[in-house]
Amino acid sequence: MPAALALIPEPVKVTPRDGSFTLTPLTRIQSSPPLHGLAELVRSYVRPATGLSLTVAEQVAHSRIALALDSRLSLGDEGYRLTVTPDEVLLRASKEAGIVHGLQTLRQLLPVQVFRRASVRDVSWTIPCVDIEDRPRFAWRGSHLDVGRHFMPKEFILKHLDLLALHKLNVFHWHLTEDQGWRIEIKRYPKLTEVGAFRADSMTAPRTRDPEKRRFSGKPHGGFYTQDEVREVVRYAADRAITVLPEIEMPGHALAAIASYPELGNTGEAFEVQTYWGITDHVLGVGDNVLRFFEDVLDEVLALFPSPLIHIGGDECPKTEWRASAAAQARMKAEGLKDEDELQSWFIRHFDSWLTERGRRLVGWDEILEGGLAPGATVMSWRGEDGGIAAARAGHDVVMAPQKPTYFDHSQSDLVTEPPGIGGHNSLEAVYAYEPIPAELSPEEARHVLGSQGQLWTEYMPDPKRVEYMAWPRLAALSEVLWSPKEARGWDDFARRLAPHLERLAILDVNYRGRWPKPA
Repeated sequence: MPAALALIPEPVKVTPRDGSFTLTPLTRIQSSPPLHGLAELVRSYVRPATGLSLTVAEQVAHSRIALALDSRLSLGDEGYRLTVTPDEVLLRASKEAGIVHGLQTLRQLLPVQVFRRASVRDVSWTIPCVDIEDRPRFAWRGSHLDVGRHFMPKEFILKHLDLLALHKLNVFHWHLTEDQGWRIEIKRYPKLTEVGAFRADSMTAPRTRDPEKRRFSGKPHGGFYTQDEVREVVRYAADRAITVLPEIEMPGHALAAIASYPELGNTGEAFEVQTYWGITDHVLGVGDNVLRFFEDVLDEVLALFPSPLIHIGGDECPKTEWRASAAAQARMKAEGLKDEDELQSWFIRHFDSWLTERGRRLVGWDEILEGGLAPGATVMSWRGEDGGIAAARAGHDVVMAPQKPTYFDHSQSDLVTEPPGIGGHNSLEAVYAYEPIPAELSPEEARHVLGSQGQLWTEYMPDPKRVEYMAWPRLAALSEVLWSPKEARGWDDFARRLAPHLERLAILDVNYRGRWPKPA
């Protein structure tokens, strides 16, 4: 890439030309009616800093930014071609998602001050002449965010989506339920948020599994998203070519639900929403009442989220209560299951079939492989890549999400000055060096690797500023891993482009690592 350009993620092909295009009061946006919404997005990106109105018209003769759908382009659903000459900026794609991604490149071609939200004087709003042909390497380019351990306000979710769009990331994995909090309104079961969305206290650093050594903040914590807020987030994401993947955890990590409705558990006992981090033995029962309850929950979830995949968790489910439960043992006997691993597989298979009947597909963490994988399931491989390799070889789609290096709750170095993390560290360099397709897979098997995503588990991220510190710039590095051609990537060139890119993030008030002040 030419030294003057600092595009992240790096496009597939960049051909510089002589000259530049300059935005002036005469510049207009040309688009057909189906693209008027994206034309308005261009205006929202450019108008605050430039002060230029950039009115939208269907025909513009000169000084135009033209958006066009072109079915002749063979760049896939998300690819685009951006051509800048002294007279026009022409952005073409076969689908609207390609236009959205091309707009992010266009923003990065403008002076960095374009990211300001108020008029900036004494700046020449020029775009270098260039021809860019671009498309993503992977279809799944995501960011996970756990809002169960610590609730994050809707305004931050929208900001995070803007940042994902800037980096051409296209999946927002919204981890909505946990032992420590239930964060989505379910109208049929109001106690899920009346009770399950709030806890009495929160564990703080340092991390320990010893109950005697646990420390707490001394403050209650809670919050949830109304269904109207969820609709707003989903629509906002869709306008930026981002799919929102909801996660409703089951049968483990469900204590907030059991605290709300004790009959969902195995003992009938009343529990409180969990205040400490880690795994609890208190998991969902396997009775028909539990199946119907979560079918009802998912009915409302499906109405809110158009995502073709629905995440049901499936990870870290202790079998202690099932071994001691007469009802669970009776279920095993009735279904001809040899052990509790097969019981969990039976549970997951039930919801796999239920979702398939409704035109959706199930995705779960790699523990869903234990006891037999549900026929339609997609596996999210987090305990290394072995689960993903096994699933791909069995013909299942896979999202690679290994702790090393995609868990951004790990510190960014081994320095003691880093904010507390869950343990271990994943450096920016390690993230950038990641290759999502394991060498062990054949080309045919590798086609099942949809892509990857960065994980933001929030045990030690109590607020948005800490989330941003842990996410950025590692998510920027991962965005290039997932978008750009493998052979075109190089650390030295990325580091060169990252420096001016961090100026953009600073203007957007992103508390990335390396920017002061650090989170407390």
